[in-house]
Amino acid sequence: MNSPEPDSAGPDSADAASARAAVAPVCSAKGCRDDAVWVLAWNNPKLHTPERRKTWLACDDHREHLSSFLGVRGFLKDVVTLTEWESDEKR
Repeated sequence: MNSPEPDSAGPDSADAASARAAVAPVCSAKGCRDDAVWVLAWNNPKLHTPERRKTWLACDDHREHLSSFLGVRGFLKDVVTLTEWESDEKR
């Protein structure tokens, strides 16, 4: 029996990587698939060093809810636009 040829558009192909990169980041709110507009930078001081930043992405509709969730726990460190976050990463 012959083994099947690898699919040229399989998950590890360059085409698949390009397709994933072309997909816009989506909101982190449960069940939301809207495009992300905001980056919520946070850390849990019990788990992370002070300079460590984890991120959640938010659409306009969920920015306040996700910010409040992190804020009441003392985790929220910064909220910036996705565009600003990406431009800061390039420096």
